[in-house]
Amino acid sequence: MSDLNASLPWLDALKWDQQGMIPAIAQDASSGRVVMFAFMNRQALQETVDSGTAVYWSRSRQRLWRKGEESGHAQRLRSIRTDCDGDVLLLSIEQEGGIACHTGRESCFFHQLQGNLWVAVDPVLKDPKDIYGT
Repeated sequence: MSDLNASLPWLDALKWDQQGMIPAIAQDASSGRVVMFAFMNRQALQETVDSGTAVYWSRSRQRLWRKGEESGHAQRLRSIRTDCDGDVLLLSIEQEGGIACHTGRESCFFHQLQGNLWVAVDPVLKDPKDIYGT
């Protein structure tokens, strides 16, 4: 039996945290690689569904963050799933430009634990200065 209350309107069926946020994992639809993690509020999720492009809540800027608004690396939505508890979202996306990370890498998950050190194991595909300017 699912813990998700499917009889509620879709936004209300989700479990939002005390700040009105829900974690969202972005996964490349072609490769299956997790490229990003962020938070969404209700407005971000509704706009994502309406526009077909990923919109997140930027906790550092305290505003909606339309992925790619500065970099041009938008995420086109293929599908959205939630887990059995309705407290995490999984977005299947097409990553424009092949770069999801502000460091110019394919994925934000590019550090790998090697021994007792975190080592950057993925290449920079594009210098961030060329993406965002100086």
